Amino acid sequence: MSRYCSYLPYVLITPALNEEAFIERTIRSMIDQTVLPAKWVIVDDGSTDATASIVSQYLSEYEWIDMIKRPQHRERNFAAKVAAFNAGVKFVKGMDYSFIGNLDADISLPPNYYEDIISEFESDPRLGIAGGIVYSKNGHSFTNDDTALDSVAGAVQLFRKECFDQVGGYMLLENGGIDAAAEIIARMKGWRVRKFREKRIHQHRRTGSAGKWLLAARYKEGVQFHALGYSTAFYLFRTVYRLKIDRPFLISGVVSLCGFLSARVRNRPISLPPNAVSYLRSEQAGKLRDRFFGTVTRMLNL
Repeated sequence: MSRYCSYLPYVLITPALNEEAFIERTIRSMIDQTVLPAKWVIVDDGSTDATASIVSQYLSEYEWIDMIKRPQHRERNFAAKVAAFNAGVKFVKGMDYSFIGNLDADISLPPNYYEDIISEFESDPRLGIAGGIVYSKNGHSFTNDDTALDSVAGAVQLFRKECFDQVGGYMLLENGGIDAAAEIIARMKGWRVRKFREKRIHQHRRTGSAGKWLLAARYKEGVQFHALGYSTAFYLFRTVYRLKIDRPFLISGVVSLCGFLSARVRNRPISLPPNAVSYLRSEQAGKLRDRFFGTVTRMLNL
């Protein structure tokens, strides 16, 4: 029995490369949604494992699931993901929908997830991007260290269609940060971006350990934030704030800061247009002022 209900229709796109260990859990999670998408396009991005075979098992029974198969390639990077996502956008072109989103292939969701998120959109006409909070596999448990309420993890970003069109979708960025770039431009254009912490999502891909791989990722993270145009003052504050959150403790933040400062000193290019960078830095300056005056006020009230 169809469960489209009276909710405004949404479409999802899932780029998937060698996701045989996770994608069936994601599919079952979507089948159990109380409000189903008008279309869910899974883009098999040249997988060499059983990803396409697993997805194919569901296509005949669930007409709202489709699959695109792209040729094999060696790269697993942001450019490939953007190309795969854009193939999905092209597939749904001309369809009638109100929301469009990315859903990573290693995610599981509570059954009422999209019903609740769409309700939030319907109650706030200026909400442009929304999603829940992602808890990632870390050993035998799931952890989260994301504290920003005006940001949604790219793994589950859902856009109002008008916002997505104004933003221009995901930009092709050499250093990544495609989800953050979309949010910055959306906020610049007057859209609200909101994470709903009560909507918990699980990402089943195991996060890195405290070894070299994770430290390399942290260094690249710093380079990425430079490329997005973060101000030096704000990134310094961010590093200090997250010293007790990021793992491995202390060293992780220092390595990320080294990546940022190295890119800044070497004058590496900034990916976002100048007006977006100016908006971001003004936004960050406002957050720093609010935090400073909030701290002073609390001290005076002691």
